[in-house]
Amino acid sequence: MPRPILEIADIFRAHGPAYRRDYAGHLNLPQLKVMSAIETCRTAAQGGHVAACTKCGHQHIAYNSCRNRHCPKCQGAAAQDWMQARMEDLLPVEYFHVVFTMPAPIADIACQNKAAVYGLLFKASAQTLLTIAADPKHLGAKIGMTSLLHTWGSAMTHHPHVHVIVPGGGLSRDVGRWIGCRPGFFLPVKVLSRLFRRLFLEGLARLHKAGKLAFFGDLVGLADPDTFAAHLSPLRKTESGADFWGLQYHPEISPSIVANAIRENGSLFFNTGVAAEDLLTVESDPETANRLGCSVDDFEISTRTRELTNWVQYVAGQAALTA
Repeated sequence: MPRPILEIADIFRAHGPAYRRDYAGHLNLPQLKVMSAIETCRTAAQGGHVAACTKCGHQHIAYNSCRNRHCPKCQGAAAQDWMQARMEDLLPVEYFHVVFTMPAPIADIACQNKAAVYGLLFKASAQTLLTIAADPKHLGAKIGMTSLLHTWGSAMTHHPHVHVIVPGGGLSRDVGRWIGCRPGFFLPVKVLSRLFRRLFLEGLARLHKAGKLAFFGDLVGLADPDTFAAHLSPLRKTESGADFWGLQYHPEISPSIVANAIRENGSLFFNTGVAAEDLLTVESDPETANRLGCSVDDFEISTRTRELTNWVQYVAGQAALTA
């Protein structure tokens, strides 16, 4: 397979020394080791071996891989195998994609306490889905899920969130029969969001009480229990203003429904620059769709309801390119 035009290793080799110099003291030893491994992967620094043709004498030098778990080249094949295994796990039912995230004030705490807060993010999001799905008022079934942690957003800023892929149904608790959800609808977003917020904040308070959180720099004052409690207090509110507790739920509802909601409750929405009229026509008007940065094809029912398959195929394809 031909080498990509640009690799992460190329960026690290070109800008890594300056980055480490500018941020000296902010990078820990494991991070420095990862950068070094990626920079030297498949170069003479890792050693290598020579393959030679016994007939023509042509020689080819192959340098060794770093085998670091964070290296995209070394882990490409493993990632592809993992994705293929997940594809084989898929049931012949509708799947849903749920994303759990947290407001910026807690993301700052997570940045200094990655293992503790990321672990809590996994636990709280899973417990939220299991609890609401088991409630007979909603689904009344025991569900399964696959969760993946992302710590950065598309803008390459710290933005911890968990992607959860969950089948649209589960097993009953009596005889293990399958209970499916309604087509296109899994669980109520508001109910999920409120329980997730409560579970996460309660878990974060327990971590602080147990002394499992550390604070540095501008956050050092949060080590004090009263200051920490005051810091979390505004985030417990149902409507927390600009502090966003996000729970994205796919397949998305029709843009026309969003348009009607904006018209009826416009004062409750932030000004996004998207008019209700745009959302009413975006599904059928290519010009409006293009202006909003999307395509009319994005709004077809088949596209929205097959998001899981598209996502898996995309990631598997990207993994193959780095293999």
